[in-house]
Amino acid sequence: MVEDASTGFTGAVTRVEKTAGKLVVELEDGCGRLRSFPLGPGFMIDGKPVVLTRPAARQQPSGTKRSASGSVYVEGARARTARASRIWVEGKHDAELVQKVWGHDLRIEGVVVEMLDGADNLPERVQDFSPGPGRRLGILVDHLVPGSKESRIAAEVMRLPGAAGNVTVLGHPYVDVWQAVRPARVGLTKWPHVPKGTDIKVGTLAALGWPRADQADIAQGWQRILATVRSYADVEPSLSGRIEELIDFVTIDG
Repeated sequence: MVEDASTGFTGAVTRVEKTAGKLVVELEDGCGRLRSFPLGPGFMIDGKPVVLTRPAARQQPSGTKRSASGSVYVEGARARTARASRIWVEGKHDAELVQKVWGHDLRIEGVVVEMLDGADNLPERVQDFSPGPGRRLGILVDHLVPGSKESRIAAEVMRLPGAAGNVTVLGHPYVDVWQAVRPARVGLTKWPHVPKGTDIKVGTLAALGWPRADQADIAQGWQRILATVRSYADVEPSLSGRIEELIDFVTIDG
C-alpha cells in the first residue's frame, strides 16, 4: 500500500506499465478505484517518502512450468481432500472464470468454489453455513461499490454472529463479471456502456455484433469471451487480486 504524496490517493500497487513512452504505476484503493501515477519519487509508505522503481525481472528456473494463475504448476499432483472452508461466487460465469484461471491452485489447496445464484439471500446462506474456525467463507460479489445493494448486503453479512474473522466479503466494481476480462481480448478498447434497463449481457453482445436472441446465444457469447482468457494477465487486477485474497483467507488455517 502506497500513498501518492501530491493527491493523497492511497492504494495497492497492481502493475507497472509503459504509457506514452513513460513508466507509470497503477494503484487500486479499497473501493476498487484505479489511478495511475508516474513511476519514481513522490510516494509515501507509512508516512515516509519513498521512490518506487520497477522490480528487476527474476530469472525463472529452466523447466519451471506456471499455471494460469502464475503459480508453480505441480505436475501430476492429485487434488487435495476438500476443506470445510469454501469460496462462494454469484453465478456460473464467475465460477467458470475462477476455475479456468485458478483451478490448479484450488485443487492443490482443496478449495471448493460454489455458486450462489445471486447475492440477495446471502445472509441466510451464511447463517445456514455456520462459519467458524476451520470453516471459513470467502465470498465474491459483483458491483461491490459504495451505496450499491451488494455493499449493503455485505455489511449485513459481516454483522452476523460468527462472521468476524471467519467470513470475508470481497468484490469487484463491475456490474457483471464479463467486464472483468480485459476488453482487448475481444478486440475492444473498453467494454461498452449499456443503458440502464438493458440487460448488460445482451447489450455487450450487441456491441460486439454477436448473436443475442436467447439464452443459448448469451451462453455461447460468454464461452467465446472465456476462450480468450489464457491466464491472470487477461483478467483485470480488480478481480484477480480479490480472488488471490479469498484463496489466502480460506486456506490460512492450513
